Amino acid sequence: MSPSASVAIIGVGVVGARVARQLTSSGISVLVHDERASAQHSLALSLRANELSDLTKLDPTTTPVVVVATSSGQAPLVKILLELGHHVVCTSDDVEDTRELLELDEVARYEKRALVVGATACPGLSGLLVAELAPRVDTIDEIHVAFHGTGGPGCARQHHRALAGDAVGWHDGEWIDRPGGSGRELLWFPEPLGGKDCYRAELPEPVLLHRAFPEVKRISARMSATRRDRLTARLPMMSPPHAEGGVGGVRVEIRGSLNGERCTEVAGVAERTGIIAGAVAASAAMAVARLNETVSGVITLGDGQLNDRALLDDVIRRGITVFEYIGSGA
Repeated sequence: MSPSASVAIIGVGVVGARVARQLTSSGISVLVHDERASAQHSLALSLRANELSDLTKLDPTTTPVVVVATSSGQAPLVKILLELGHHVVCTSDDVEDTRELLELDEVARYEKRALVVGATACPGLSGLLVAELAPRVDTIDEIHVAFHGTGGPGCARQHHRALAGDAVGWHDGEWIDRPGGSGRELLWFPEPLGGKDCYRAELPEPVLLHRAFPEVKRISARMSATRRDRLTARLPMMSPPHAEGGVGGVRVEIRGSLNGERCTEVAGVAERTGIIAGAVAASAAMAVARLNETVSGVITLGDGQLNDRALLDDVIRRGITVFEYIGSGA
């Protein structure tokens, strides 16, 4: 990225604000935009950043990368940004929105722009962790992801809806839908989270991970939930979501074979969800800014189009600690 170039951030909720802070701490100039003028002005003032009132006036020569961190569907706006000549990093965790973003691959290739889909905690960091664990086995045949916690209010509402939706999964060569809130598993996250009951939910991980690891036979995603969460999933939220959730967690488990024997590798993270998402999206934005025009189209974290190891290292340098399960006998 040119020293004079900047990154635009659209949506300055919990995740967008974290992205802005991560980038400014790395010496990157940012432009901020939000439909809520007061939130936009407050963040710009605290970071000494420039405000952006009209998205159509964004210049791709001075602002080559845009991070979209809105809580609503991102695909329509992303299409416009690609056509204006920007690389785009998305933070959506909605399944239908994710599918619409993946369908913009042809648009991104035509414009010779990169579109990173799912650059947040889960999806996003989950893909990087799978890519990190993959070389430890000869073959991978299963990937299982679990998520705990929420970022801002928009994220909390989306996860509330996810428990009531259809959980998509990849099973022996075909897509399957299971009811959200089913399939309870007790899964262990890094401390201080510990064990959490996790259930199937309408999460985009299987869609994105299948794109990055098409040879894997089974891919599933679960999220933690309480009994109350499951009982009220099909009702409006009973109480307003917190401004920012507490400590969240990402857990990735791969199963495969090594030297002819079955083996399992597990890694995870425990940190505020907004902090994780902000670090991942900021790292992805800087990685995309360094791309040349020979790399274009849709990118998912873990698919190898970016340097996934370097990207994970950058996320760790931003304060995210990755834990690995090494067995009770260690």
